[in-house]
Amino acid sequence: MESTANHPLGVEVLTSPETPADKTILECLHEWIVTVDHKKLGIMYILYAMLFLVIGGGEAMIIRLQLAVPNNHLVGPQAFNQLFTMHGTTMIFLAAMPFIFGFANYLVPIMIGARDLAFPRLNAFGFWLTAFGGLLLYFSLIGGEGLTGAGSAPDVGWFAYSPLTSKAFSKGHSTDYWTLGILIGGFGSIATAVNILTTILCMRCPGMTLMKMPLLAWIYLVVSGMVLIAISPLSAAQIMLLLDRFLGAHFFDTQAGGSAVLWMHFFWIFGHPEVYILVLPVFAFASEIIPVFSRKAIFGYPVMVGATVAIGFVSVGVWAHHMFAVGMTSMGNTFFAISTMVVGVPTGIKIFNWIATIWGGKIRFATPMIFSIGFLAQFLVAGLTGIMLAAAPFDWQLTDSYFVVAHFHYVIVGGIVFMIFAATYYWFPKATGRLMDEKLGKWHFWLFFIGFHLTFDTMHIPGILGMPRRIYTYGLDRGWGTLNLVCTIGAIFQALGFIVFVFNIVRSLRKGRLAGNDPWDAWTLEWATSSPPPEYNFAELPVVKSRRPLWDLKHPSDPDWKYE
Repeated sequence: MESTANHPLGVEVLTSPETPADKTILECLHEWIVTVDHKKLGIMYILYAMLFLVIGGGEAMIIRLQLAVPNNHLVGPQAFNQLFTMHGTTMIFLAAMPFIFGFANYLVPIMIGARDLAFPRLNAFGFWLTAFGGLLLYFSLIGGEGLTGAGSAPDVGWFAYSPLTSKAFSKGHSTDYWTLGILIGGFGSIATAVNILTTILCMRCPGMTLMKMPLLAWIYLVVSGMVLIAISPLSAAQIMLLLDRFLGAHFFDTQAGGSAVLWMHFFWIFGHPEVYILVLPVFAFASEIIPVFSRKAIFGYPVMVGATVAIGFVSVGVWAHHMFAVGMTSMGNTFFAISTMVVGVPTGIKIFNWIATIWGGKIRFATPMIFSIGFLAQFLVAGLTGIMLAAAPFDWQLTDSYFVVAHFHYVIVGGIVFMIFAATYYWFPKATGRLMDEKLGKWHFWLFFIGFHLTFDTMHIPGILGMPRRIYTYGLDRGWGTLNLVCTIGAIFQALGFIVFVFNIVRSLRKGRLAGNDPWDAWTLEWATSSPPPEYNFAELPVVKSRRPLWDLKHPSDPDWKYE
């Protein structure tokens, strides 16, 4: 039985979370498959992302083992092409995007005082579209008939440049599985973005104006709009590619009057806003975690909101810095060089504000905070190398080299993955009712942190020395062997850190210390409910007066609403 207690915010809080009793495995499985509860769908997104993070990480490990020593033949050139294609596609579309949408599904309604997303069935539809798209992509391993009649994974790169995707250079159906899988997953992303956008604009609890929302909700509002803008041209390009391959259209066939560069524009109009679609939510995680563990309100809330909107606006005008080497005009190069540098300004504002929040605070070095601090340092370096690559002459020298690989992995792993780990440690108690183990969390951090820097700090150097991307091996005389071996050793450290992370999750689910409703002494509405929350989130919709409603509740003599 569950009991309830009245809550000063008007929230009915469960003092003992409901647990399923006498349910068979099939009944539990059916309940999750047909659910429209935003919390369960959020967890399913995250588990789906974890699965493909493991798969994509395994592909990366094989790539690093192949490159560890010169003249290695662990895998051949064709398999290597398939590995880096599937690794890039998996990590962006099947791991990072579902992680971002998973946290949005779980957190946005409960942080704005809503009982669910605006369109629960559309939410479930979006998830299953995303899941089906990923499974269809990997079905190419048995269904994408290659030259020998066996299954063949896509081998055209995650960017699928023309003419590599034409029938002449891509036999069989592996590229078709790639195109259809990404297209279907894109429809799922659009459905979820519409849902989040509508929920934030229309379903906030009484008293929560736009400028009283948590920064996480503000950022997801901007990100959802960016998804609608960015996914649409990618979907259009995928449809045009299908027409090229199946119906003989010539959108990207240069010999028939089409344009290979047209595909590049369509792809990167999606591809670079996509970086900010993934990065902005981890900015949101940092903006929620850092104040709680610094025991200070976020520094400069209105400026943080403005910086978020500015990033969303400017980021849709920087895509062609990926194309400095294709022969654009000097005016085009100049415009995209300037816009790429400009987007660093609001990003820098955010970094300064996080540092100002930490400065003078009473810092608690719990695992979420440690990962957040690692993120701050690493994302700063990622931004600096991004500004370097924004200078077109510098970019001409290093384009398609391992310097670029190191740069974007600094963004994706050093920034996005580190903050996904931080968010998992922070909100795991809310979703499960149990705390993750702090000692294992620190082992995870240090193994992953050391491995990350061994791999990606070192990787800049062979790039400067001229090592090109996407080569499956190299000669002993090139002088890259030792550097690549260090990169591979770092990848092993990262894998060990991730194993510790997974073990921590499994162990904590079974034996973790009970968390209570608010283990971090936090201030936003999700911590006003039980852990895990009931299906309806709030028996009565809460009424808020400030950006930190739980602070007001805990400190009635010094509430925030007096100063906002």
